[in-house]
Amino acid sequence: MDHTSDPQAMRYVIDAGRLDLVREFRSAPLGKHSPELRMLLAKMRWSKAEGRLVLIVLEPGRAWRLSRIPARRGDPMPFVDERVFTSLAEAEWHVFKLRWQDITGVALPVEFQGDL
Repeated sequence: MDHTSDPQAMRYVIDAGRLDLVREFRSAPLGKHSPELRMLLAKMRWSKAEGRLVLIVLEPGRAWRLSRIPARRGDPMPFVDERVFTSLAEAEWHVFKLRWQDITGVALPVEFQGDL
């Protein structure tokens, strides 16, 4: 089932103690994910529009930058910082960590703070 259109995914409550899901995502940011991780990701990716973190493609398959969705549609998409990702997996892991802290209010433990 595609959890991005599953109403249950939007009601999913992210438990900051579920480090098993963090480990699963970190081990395969672009890979096949369990049903529960797919619901967590749907919640992270689609819960609100304004201010949501998104990756902007600078060069297809080669370079991405982190941005936020603006308050008004059509407004410029401001970059969060100067970092350019050359690995989509690394970019997705970075966004996951930021979203996790934003949604749960809890930073991931030190073991998860580094890059892939």
